[in-house]
Amino acid sequence: MFNPVWLPDARKTYDDLSAKAKASVAARKKTGKTKSTKDEGLFKQVRKTIDFLLNNPKHPSLNTHEYDSLEHPYDKSKKVFEAYVQNNTPGAYRLFWCYGPKENEISLIAITSHP
Repeated sequence: MFNPVWLPDARKTYDDLSAKAKASVAARKKTGKTKSTKDEGLFKQVRKTIDFLLNNPKHPSLNTHEYDSLEHPYDKSKKVFEAYVQNNTPGAYRLFWCYGPKENEISLIAITSHP
């Protein structure tokens, strides 16, 4: 199991998604609706992806692969990876990450929608 290291962009996006999901839950409870909103679903998917990643970065559902368009934040010679949060969805979300800076750590670089 790996420990997360949150880089500022990933932390901000995660916190924003969490706040939107909490606001949706509160609004839904006031109106008595039972169906989850898109904001709630997206946050649940992001959280699940991070859990899978920290437990097994090679988990098949992550579709983890190298990503060349981002530089490794600690060592330019090392690799950055992309993991799928969503698939077959317009603007599907992705999680960008790398190993390090220390052993048994994974740095979460960014959580963003796929262009």
